[in-house]
This record gives sequence, structure tokens and C-alpha cells, in this order.
Amino acid sequence: MPQGQPTVVPDDGLTTRQRRNRALVMVHTGVGKGKSTAAFGMALRAWNQGWPIGVFQFVKSAKWKVGEENALKALGETGKGGTVTWNKMGEGWSWIQREVAEGEQSHEDKAREGWEQVKRDLAGEKYKFYVLDEFAYLLHWGWIDTAEVVEVLRNRPGQQHVVITGRNAPAELCEFADLVTDMSKVKHPMDAGQKGQRGIEW
Repeated sequence: MPQGQPTVVPDDGLTTRQRRNRALVMVHTGVGKGKSTAAFGMALRAWNQGWPIGVFQFVKSAKWKVGEENALKALGETGKGGTVTWNKMGEGWSWIQREVAEGEQSHEDKAREGWEQVKRDLAGEKYKFYVLDEFAYLLHWGWIDTAEVVEVLRNRPGQQHVVITGRNAPAELCEFADLVTDMSKVKHPMDAGQKGQRGIEW
């Protein structure tokens, strides 16, 4: 299995094994398609390793049924790999900030509640692999403080990998993260007026 060779080995006192098994923070950002899809692909690898997985969708509506949710939940129930817990914390869509009816809890408050749950789960080492889907939007909008997120992730205990998706990931988060992928768009069917379709977008 190709594993690649690092071009730099830091003088940090860690053994090769310790450095290789260090828990990572990963960010998938940029305007191109595939940020969440790539994160869910990593979740499949985590499932195969038997790791407990926590998915937190921060922006997509609870009514939005994505194929990855059905697939990962079904895999989690087989007992062959890791468990999968799927949480939908936000409402609305990633490209629209909708108005909230009077008396309802705001999207910002709901997003903050979701982040508080992630903090509790990290402190309790509930999962080994976290997908914080569309979470970068909340930092970009200022709903959640980026410095707080970085501090929580920096101090998380144990072996907990975290992948964050969403456009406009703040520079502070990207600088802290171990892996950052910026997905650019070269071409997209929407450029030719074609809407999303089954099996491709959901």
C-alpha cells in the first residue's frame, strides 16, 4: 500500500510511529464541488477501521436527505465496522441565510448549540472521527469564534480526528490544521444551466 515519504522530518522528539499516528485536523474548503463528499469518503475509511464516527451537519436542513447519510448509517448498523451517529444541527442552506419566524430559535443559536455538543463529545472522547460538515461557513459568518474552535481542537484529548468542510475557511483555522485542501472549480454543469441530480448531488 503506497504511504508516501515525508520531505521534512521535524525535530520534535516523536518517534516515526508516534508522529504517524498523531490525530489530525483536516479542512476541505474552496468553491469547488466535493468538499463534503471527500469528508464522507474519509468517514468510510474510518468505518472500515472500526472507529466510532460522529457526523455533524451544521447548515443543511434536517429535511435534506443525502445519500451519504443513508449509506453510512446502514454501514454503522452492520456491526462490521465502526458505529455512525448522524446529527443535523442547522437549518436552511449553505448558500442562503434565511429569516427566522418570530419566536423561533435563530439558525445562529442552533449552530452554537451544535458546536457546544461537539465540544462535549470531544471532551468525552466519544468518537474517533468527526465530520463537521459546512462548519467553515459558521466561522466565516462570525457565528462561532474561530479562535475558540482552534483552541478546543488544539486541546482535544486522545486520538480524535476532525475534518471540517465549507467555503471560506478562515486563515487562522487553515494555519492550525494539519491538512488543508482548497477545491477549485474548473467546470461545473450549473455553468451550463443544469441543476443538481440524483446520484451526483444527493
